[in-house]
Amino acid sequence: MQQPTSLLLFSFFFSVLLSCAAVSGAAGATTDDDISALLAIRSGLVDPLDALRDWKSPADPRDSMHCNWTGVGCNSFGSVEKLDLSHMNLSGSIADDIQRLRSLTTLNLCCNAFSSSLPKSLSGLSLLRELDVSANAFVGQFPTGLASSPALTIVNASGNNFVGPLPEYLSNATYLEIIDLRGSFFQGSIPASYGRLRKLKFLGLSGNNLTGKIPVELSEIASLEKLIIGYNELEGSIPAEFGNLFGLRYLDLAVGNLDGAIPPELGKLQQLTTLYLYKNDLEGEIPKEFGNLSALVMLDVSDNQISGPIPPELAQLKNLRLLNFMCNRLKGPVPPGFGDLPRLEVLELWNNSLTGPLPANLGRSSSLQWLDASSNSLSGEIPSSLCDGRNLTKLILFNNAFSGPIPVGLSACISLVRVRMQNNRLNGTIPGGLGKLPKLQRLELAGNDLGGEIPGDISLSTSLSFVDLSHNHLQLSIPSNIFSIPTLQSFMASDNLLVGGIPDQFQDCPTLAALDLSNNRLTGGIPASLASCQRIVSLDLHGNRMTGQIPVAIAMMPALAILDLSSNLLTGSIPENFGSSPALETLNLSYNNLSGPVPSNGILRTINPDELAGNSGLCGGVLAPCGSDADGGWPERRKTAHLKHIVAGWMTGFSAVLAFCIVLLGAQHLYKKWYVNGSCCGGRFDVEHGEWPWRLIAFQRLSFASSDILACVKEANVIGMGATGIVYKAELQRPHAVVAVKKLWRTGSPEPGSSNLRADIAGEVNVLGKLRHRNIVPRIADFGLAKMMARTNETVSVVAGSYGYIAPEYGYTTKVDQKSDIYSFGVVLMELVTGKRPIEPEFGESHDIVGWVRDKVRGDRGVEAVLDPSIGGQCKHVQEEMVLVLRIAVLCTAKLPKDRPSTRDVLTMLGEAKPRRKSSSSSSAGVGSTVVDKDKPVFSTSPNSGYL
Repeated sequence: MQQPTSLLLFSFFFSVLLSCAAVSGAAGATTDDDISALLAIRSGLVDPLDALRDWKSPADPRDSMHCNWTGVGCNSFGSVEKLDLSHMNLSGSIADDIQRLRSLTTLNLCCNAFSSSLPKSLSGLSLLRELDVSANAFVGQFPTGLASSPALTIVNASGNNFVGPLPEYLSNATYLEIIDLRGSFFQGSIPASYGRLRKLKFLGLSGNNLTGKIPVELSEIASLEKLIIGYNELEGSIPAEFGNLFGLRYLDLAVGNLDGAIPPELGKLQQLTTLYLYKNDLEGEIPKEFGNLSALVMLDVSDNQISGPIPPELAQLKNLRLLNFMCNRLKGPVPPGFGDLPRLEVLELWNNSLTGPLPANLGRSSSLQWLDASSNSLSGEIPSSLCDGRNLTKLILFNNAFSGPIPVGLSACISLVRVRMQNNRLNGTIPGGLGKLPKLQRLELAGNDLGGEIPGDISLSTSLSFVDLSHNHLQLSIPSNIFSIPTLQSFMASDNLLVGGIPDQFQDCPTLAALDLSNNRLTGGIPASLASCQRIVSLDLHGNRMTGQIPVAIAMMPALAILDLSSNLLTGSIPENFGSSPALETLNLSYNNLSGPVPSNGILRTINPDELAGNSGLCGGVLAPCGSDADGGWPERRKTAHLKHIVAGWMTGFSAVLAFCIVLLGAQHLYKKWYVNGSCCGGRFDVEHGEWPWRLIAFQRLSFASSDILACVKEANVIGMGATGIVYKAELQRPHAVVAVKKLWRTGSPEPGSSNLRADIAGEVNVLGKLRHRNIVPRIADFGLAKMMARTNETVSVVAGSYGYIAPEYGYTTKVDQKSDIYSFGVVLMELVTGKRPIEPEFGESHDIVGWVRDKVRGDRGVEAVLDPSIGGQCKHVQEEMVLVLRIAVLCTAKLPKDRPSTRDVLTMLGEAKPRRKSSSSSSAGVGSTVVDKDKPVFSTSPNSGYL
């Protein structure tokens, strides 16, 4: 018996040794393969921070030092099971060798700068449980093969540029708990097969280009806690079956094309804390069943077609912090119970048809931060308790019918940033203390029935930037230091009963851009210190009783574009330097007591006579000529003048004949020298004698001289003729290049102001010569020259500009102004967006790009029909931006000049033409915190910074 037992033990130990040896050998082989795979991965990475400096080949291949490399984690056998390369600023490409890491369970590439594609397949990673490639710029389609990882629980690819359909094969990875594919460019529909993922807790697909209907199968994921699929192009109705997702805590269906009524079944979601349905086409009423959502914290159904009353049952939502119903069709009263909500911080009700008063105790029970009930038909007094929680930041109540006084308590609300209560029926006085609020930036009380004086403490503010007190009954004088507020940008107090003079305290006004004190009873002179306000763009003092002369310094304010001094009692002459004001676009001096000649330069050369009317002493310029004499002695003087006219006529006729002969001989001589020899003179032209100097102004870095160009300016090289001159082809030998040269016309004889024209054109060319951009073109120059040609009172036939860019009014008027340039700029914008030239054969005869765009936009395909398909790779977000710019172009090319925006308005609109963009918070910091940050949608809700 003993011997067989010994043999058995020996056999057992021997087999154990063999197994250990086999495992050891396999582990050693795996270790070697892992090391080579890691080094192959390293070779494809760009590592500017040298974060992977310790990834080096070991001296002994059996050494397991790779387990201590940065971001590498190994199991007990030395095989790599974790690779965490997050937050290392890495870029480059991910090698296919990553699939050789057969034991890998966690792969984290989050928060780097990758802009390449991932490997087409990750099927080799059969043990993978967590994959995080979020917050990069990965492109291409999402890898296949992840369904071969049966233990896969987390896939986070948010915040990238993936394209193509959503990976439907993920529905086979039945252990998945988190799928986060937000913030890319996935297309197509949401796979109904995702409903088979019965362990899924988080599904994030927002911020893509998904279309189609929401699959009702998603309601079968009983474990689902957060469903975030907004910011897509989803359509159809919200599945009523979503009411069966009893564990759902976060539902985001915002920004899409959803229609129909809001299902009352959603009221069964007792654990729901966040419901975002804003910016859709939802109709019907707000379900009263929402009053059962006892855990609800955020409710936003704004920007829809919701109608009917606000259900009073919503006053039962004691955890509610944000309630946003703005931009709907709601009517009826605001439920009084809203004043008892203990945690309410944001209440947005603007742009509806609500009536009645606000809840009398609103803000008394909560730390109300933001109240916007503007543009309704609300009435009654403004609740005095709004700032009882000492947290009110924005109070926006304009365009309603509120009456009564401004609550005195607001003057002690130190948290206030904005107060906008214009266009109501408020009466009484402006309470003192508002100027002492440390954060108050905007105060708008215009269009009310306020009386009394402007509180003097407003001058003490260190934060106010915008003040509008217009259209009230304010009396007495303007506080002396009110224009010295260091942050003040706009101050408006027009249409009041203000008296006295304008305080001469403008020495410290570093930011003041707009001042409107029109239609008051102000007296005295225009303060000379106004000229020290270097940033004033608009100054309106019309409709007062201002006396004295117009300060000369005001005409040269560097940013002043709009100046209205009409309907006052101003005397003296118009300052000569108004014509050379650097920025002035609109000037109105009508109905004063001004006298003397109107300067004939700058804006005064083309000013509308109506803007000088009512000044009987003005003459010349655009008005009737000034008389040369006004005393007696008419018979003798008339006889003498008649004789002088006869003599002058004969001398003029003789001089004209003589001049014609000289010009004829001179032209023949110049023709021979210019067109035969390629040059018309050997020396420099004299500017003072009316000649034009030759000067080469380069728009880009050039390697040729003016002599190279002059030699080519001859009749044989003429290639075209425009409204402003002849265009020549110049072929250069060194370096070999071909350029176009435009020679400007010189028409007529010198006339008063022609020297200014020469100086203006020289200045225009000088400015353009300082620009350095490859896209500068003979049309930007034309815009500026068009304005200058207008100053010479030339006929329309010589207005500068190229066909296709010329505004339609050129056909029926000789007036050229800034609105004409706006039209041309709009054409340029259309070129950029459409990829078309101003004149194309496809537009048809007598049709340009403007007409073509208008016809296409009215057609079946709409705006998308005119967008350049080669821009943005058909990317939806790029197309949105193109549409915004196209809308600006259409405004700029309006048929009537008065309908076109100003230059500043165009710049403002272009600055605001921002399409929706992916949020920087669209992805988590890493796999471990995947769920933590998911309460934030890819795109922020209506209140910024979270929910404020």
